[in-house]
Amino acid sequence: MRVWMVELRLLLRARPTVVAVLLLTLLSAAAVTGGMAEVSRQRAAIARIASAQAEDVGAIAKWVNEKKDPGSAAYYTFHATWDAPSPLAFAALGMRDVAPFIQRVRALGLEAQIYDGDNFNPELALPGRFDWSFVLVFLMPLFVIVLFHDLSSGEREAGRARTLAAVPGGIAPVLRRRTALRLGAILLAAVLPFAVGAALSGAQPLPVSAAIGLAAAYALFWVGAAALVSRLRWSSTANAATLAAAWLVLVLVLVVPTFANVAIARAVPVAQGAEIALAQREQVNRAWDIPREETMRRFYAGHPRLADSAPLPTGFHYKWYFAFHQVGDEGVAGRVAAYRAGLERRGAAADALGLVLPSVGVQAALTRLARTDLEAQLAFQDRVRAYHRRLRDFYYGYLFYDRPFGTADFARAPRFGGIADD
Repeated sequence: MRVWMVELRLLLRARPTVVAVLLLTLLSAAAVTGGMAEVSRQRAAIARIASAQAEDVGAIAKWVNEKKDPGSAAYYTFHATWDAPSPLAFAALGMRDVAPFIQRVRALGLEAQIYDGDNFNPELALPGRFDWSFVLVFLMPLFVIVLFHDLSSGEREAGRARTLAAVPGGIAPVLRRRTALRLGAILLAAVLPFAVGAALSGAQPLPVSAAIGLAAAYALFWVGAAALVSRLRWSSTANAATLAAAWLVLVLVLVVPTFANVAIARAVPVAQGAEIALAQREQVNRAWDIPREETMRRFYAGHPRLADSAPLPTGFHYKWYFAFHQVGDEGVAGRVAAYRAGLERRGAAADALGLVLPSVGVQAALTRLARTDLEAQLAFQDRVRAYHRRLRDFYYGYLFYDRPFGTADFARAPRFGGIADD
C-alpha cells in the first residue's frame, strides 16, 4: 500500500498530468451540463404541449360548433405527438439533435407530414453535439495519449530505467502501478460527471453501468495502443506523434469514419424522406383531376367497412377529400417500406463498422443505451402512425355517416400516449 501511495504522490506532483485530468473533468462536466440543459429544454417543450393543444382545440371548437361539421373539425385540428427523452439522453443526444421530437399531425395524409422534417444533412451531423459521448469518443483518447505516450520512454530518457530495472521485480510492476493510477484518473475524470448527471436524471443502474463499462473498455483500447507503440522503444516525441496519427485516422470524423459512412451510403442507396412527401402530394393533387368515383372505389377497396356510407353528393364533401389523402398515403406505402428498409440496412452496416472502428462502435452503443439512435426514431414514427390510424378511424365515424360534430366530441378524440400507442 505504501508503494501505491508513493506512486500516487508522484502522479499528483506531475503538473501536466494534474492539468490534463482537471481539463478532462471540466470538459466532461461541461458536456454533461449541456446535455442535461438540452434534455430539460426538450422536456419543457413537451410539457407545454397540453396547454397549447387545449387552447388551439378550444378556439377551433367554438367555430366548428356553429355548423357541427366533422370535416372542418378533422381538417383544422392538429394533434400533438412527442418522443420524450430517456433518462440517459443527456449523455448521447444522437438523432434527437437532428430529428423532430414533437410533431403535430392532422387526420390528413400522414406521410407528407412525417417526412416534411426530413431535411437535415446526415454527413454534416456526423460529429454530433458536444455531449458526453463526444467527449468520451473524440477527446478522451487525446488525454490517454498525453498521459501514456512517455510512460516507459520517459524513464529511459531521464536515465531512471536501468535503476528501476535493478530493483526487485524489475520495472514491470512500477509501470503497471503507474498505468493503473493514470487510467483510474482518466476514467474518474470522464465518468464522475456522467455518474452525477445520471443520478440527477433518475437513470437505471444497468444502462449507467453499461455506459461506464463502455468508457472503461474504450480507454483500455487506447492504453493498449500506447503500450504497443512503447514496445517499439522510440522516443517520447515519436510515440506521441504516432498515437496522434492513430487518433486522427481512427477517431477524427473527417477521416476513416466519414469515408466509411460515405461508402455505406453508396452501397445502400436510400431516397430522401422529402421525396416520399413529394410523391404523396403528387398523388393527392392528382385526385382533383380524376373522377371522384375512382378515388372512392380505391378507398373502399381498402376500407370495406365504410362502403355502406351514403353516395357522394354533387358538391364538395370532406369524406372524398380525406379518402384521397388516405389513398395518397397508400400509394406511397411501397416507397415508405423501401426507405425504412434502407435505413435499417444502413444501421446494420454501421453496427458492423463499429466492430472494426472502436470510435464508431462506442458512439453507436451509447446512443442505443440512451435510446437516441435510429431505431428509437423509427419507433417514434411507428407510434405516430398507430396514433394517426386511431385519429382517422375516429373522424371517419363522423365523416362517412354525416354525424354532427360538436364541442363535446373534441374531448372524445384519441390522445397520444407518448411512450407506446397501439
